[in-house]
Amino acid sequence: MDITQRIGRRLHELRSAAGLSLDALAQKSGVSRSNISLIERGQSSPTAVVLDKLSSALGVSVASMFEAGPAPAAPSPLARVAEQPVWSDPASGYRRRNVSPAGVSPLQLVDVVFPAGQRVCFETSERDADIHQLIWMIDGVMEIAHGSERWQLNAGDCLAMRLDAPIGFHNPGAKQARYLVALTGARP
Repeated sequence: MDITQRIGRRLHELRSAAGLSLDALAQKSGVSRSNISLIERGQSSPTAVVLDKLSSALGVSVASMFEAGPAPAAPSPLARVAEQPVWSDPASGYRRRNVSPAGVSPLQLVDVVFPAGQRVCFETSERDADIHQLIWMIDGVMEIAHGSERWQLNAGDCLAMRLDAPIGFHNPGAKQARYLVALTGARP
């Protein structure tokens, strides 16, 4: 199954588990009913902004949108690199790889490669879940905005924040940036 189909299946599972119709999720997320339907059927690859709106409306982290589905009764504590889902944002080209094993820990790790000069802004600020994240810069430089606060992160820097305000990511550098995101507090 490719990543677009995985996202679609996972979105449908999460929407069904929340007891939301397509119309209800559309109203709650601000994403059109037709777009949600296309995503669920694996016929459209959502942008990072759309994934953020949908995950926020469902009370999960964006990282949860890439999981294979409900964890088996005895999930494996090992996530082999070949089995870790990789997704690229069609709008900015940023690439994210879910590193952590699904359903084993309340902590989620995501490896991000962000192209030079690109920008992604997540406008969603209200979430049903209290999600915290750490961003640890591995290589390059990123400018990160959280609400009215702004930071520039260089290799080795680490920023902690709650997902409770609009967040903007911008790579002002001439080369790609790479960072690790650690999330906790999201509903499984």
